[in-house]
Amino acid sequence: IQREDMVVTVTHSGYIKRVPLAAYRAQRRGGKGRAGMATRDEDALTTVLVTSTHTPLLFFSTMGQVYRLKVWKLPEGGPQARGRPLINLLPLAQGESISAILALPEDEESWANLHVMFATARGNVRRNSMADFTNVPTSGKIAIRFEDGSDDRLVGVRLCSEDDDVLLAARGGKCIRFPVTDVRVFKGRTSTGVRGMRLDNGDEVIALSTLRSFAATTEERDAYLRAAPWKSDPAPPTLPAERMAAFAANEQFILTVTANGFGKRSSAFEYRTASRGGSGIVNIETSPRNGHVVASGPVENNDQLLLMTDQGKLIRTNVDEIRIAGRATQGVTLFKVAEGEHVVSVAKIEDARIEEAGTSVGEGESENEGESKDDAPPA
Repeated sequence: IQREDMVVTVTHSGYIKRVPLAAYRAQRRGGKGRAGMATRDEDALTTVLVTSTHTPLLFFSTMGQVYRLKVWKLPEGGPQARGRPLINLLPLAQGESISAILALPEDEESWANLHVMFATARGNVRRNSMADFTNVPTSGKIAIRFEDGSDDRLVGVRLCSEDDDVLLAARGGKCIRFPVTDVRVFKGRTSTGVRGMRLDNGDEVIALSTLRSFAATTEERDAYLRAAPWKSDPAPPTLPAERMAAFAANEQFILTVTANGFGKRSSAFEYRTASRGGSGIVNIETSPRNGHVVASGPVENNDQLLLMTDQGKLIRTNVDEIRIAGRATQGVTLFKVAEGEHVVSVAKIEDARIEEAGTSVGEGESENEGESKDDAPPA
C-alpha cells in the first residue's frame, strides 16, 4: 500500500471515510468552500484527523471495547461522499458507539514512551502502557471494564507522556488539572481506574485532554497573567523578559463551548495544577444563559472549529476570532441558536493544510463569512 496523506472524518451519526489530503488542497484560498459532504440534516463531523494510509487507528467504544484498523482499510471517497457506517466496519454491539479514536504514530519505536489515558463519565481515570493496545484482534478486545448495570461509560482516551498534565472538564462547568504521574500505570485492562475528579450530584465528565506541563510558581503565573501580551490592557511586566518569553512560548489556550452557543478561550496558566481526585475549579460559568458545557480542551490559534446544533445547523469559525477571557467568565456568543436549539458537537480541524477546505469538511457558512479571514494571504 502506497503511503499517502489522508483526512479521516467521522460524523455525528457514525459515518466514516478517508479523503486524500490533496483533494482538499485543490480549492483556491478565499473561496466559499465546496458544497461539502452529503450529510443528513442532523449529521455533522465530530472527528477530523490528518493521517496517512499507513497510520494505525484505535477505536474506543462507549462500552469500553477497543478495535483497530489501518487507515487504508477505511472507505475512500471525495469531500462530498458520505462514507460508510462504522457498524459495517467494526463489530459494534446494539447501543455501542465510538467515543474516541486515536491515531497512533507510524514510528513504532516511539510507542515505548507513550501511555494511554482513559476517562469515564463518572470521573474515573486510568493509565496504561501503549503496549497493552498494540495487538488488537479483529473482533476487538476489552479496553476498560464497567460493572454490569453501571451507567458509567468511556468519554475520552488520549495518548500522553509523563511530561503532560490531564484536564478533565465536567458538564456542570467545573474542571480539574493534575499531572499524568498522579495516575499510576495499570497492568491490566479490566479495572475502571481511580478517581480523577469528584463530581457534584448529577454532574458528569464530558471531556478529557492533555496539556503540556510547565514548571512555575503561583506568583510567577499570576504575574504573567497580569501582563500577558494577549490582554487588551496588560499591566507592566514584573517578570524578567526571558521568563515572560518562556511563559508565552509555552502558553496554551483552553476553549470551552456551552449548549446555548456561548464560549471563550482562557489561558491554561489560569488552570492551576491540583492533585487527582479533587472537586476542581470553575472552567466557565454555566448560567441559565450559557447552558451546560458541551466541549472543552486546548486549541491553537490557527485551528478551525465546526459547531453543530441538534437541529442540524452548522457553523464554521476560526479559533483566533474567539475572545480570550478569564477562566471563571461566561464567554461570548459563538453561535446564535434558536429558542430550544442547542449545540451538540464541536469538531476541531487542526491541520492548516485542510484549512482552505473550509466548508468542504462540513457544511453551511459561518454568519461572518463575508469578513472571515479566508481572504488573507496564507500565513
